[in-house]
Amino acid sequence: MPESIADIRHEDLIVTDSLLVCNFDREIFEAMRTAGITAANCTCSVWEGFQDTMKNVGHWKRMFREHGDIITQIRSVEDIRQAKADGKVGIILGWQNTSGIDDNIDYLELYAELGVKIIQLTYNTQNLVGAGCYEGKDAGLTGFGRDVVAEMNRLGILVDLSHVSERTATEAIEASVKPVAYTHCCPRALKDHPRNKSDETLRSVAQRGGYVGVTIFPPFLPKGTDSTIDDFIDVVDYMVGVCGEEHVGIGTDMSQGQPWSFQEWVMHDKGNGRRLTTFGELVFPKGIERIEDYPNLTAAMARKGWSSGKIERVMGGNWLRLLRDVW
Repeated sequence: MPESIADIRHEDLIVTDSLLVCNFDREIFEAMRTAGITAANCTCSVWEGFQDTMKNVGHWKRMFREHGDIITQIRSVEDIRQAKADGKVGIILGWQNTSGIDDNIDYLELYAELGVKIIQLTYNTQNLVGAGCYEGKDAGLTGFGRDVVAEMNRLGILVDLSHVSERTATEAIEASVKPVAYTHCCPRALKDHPRNKSDETLRSVAQRGGYVGVTIFPPFLPKGTDSTIDDFIDVVDYMVGVCGEEHVGIGTDMSQGQPWSFQEWVMHDKGNGRRLTTFGELVFPKGIERIEDYPNLTAAMARKGWSSGKIERVMGGNWLRLLRDVW
């Protein structure tokens, strides 16, 4: 591995994104390859129940066949390394909710066998597992939720807490026997927002071997739509200060190619209920507006004077370590 900043080349790194929610198609896959992304957690379920989530997973299986020259499904860390060697983009199937299992915990094993490797417990509001960050009453993790966490641990599915409430996060961190993650978030200390996370829970994730992916999503950043890529790296650096250099990565939460109707869908409870939030114009930080701009992150880290080891860990090494520990 490179030993100095001068030796760092983006194309030599294992580069990961711990959350993409794009309108995935050939154009997006080509953008990911242009960006030098080795592997990404790609959302295939948000508000959908069992039947529609199965349709989404089935569609992904078709895409793996039809675009197998540039993408490959990831089930292990070894698969990620092989994707890098083959010059392909590794796709990790993930959910941003547990609605895909309805109320049947046995479905988790079916999805695990299909290669769903990351599941977020709740998406913004209350479900059978726990409370979300926009729920009026934070009742924490339910009994069923504890069973779900235990079964995910058994199956080697990563527990994602990005959209859950503070109490649910704290209780899930304690309940899980394996490390957990905030795959895409920002620190509440820098921007008071319901989706941002307290330093206390961020440290708790890290202290138990977990991972925090920092997002470029503009509503969560201190400077909002006025942010630059250098401002974003400052947020990443703050997160490193809270969690430690070995526990932080990048989870952009890019939704490239998605129509505005998708944003409206995710801003409403269950997709068609009450409005939970309003994003406003989604202007991503200057210098990292699109997936293709991903190499600019490595350059921005180098401009900040980061060591080669720190860049390697944040750009992908920490994510691989987490997945190895969980999977």
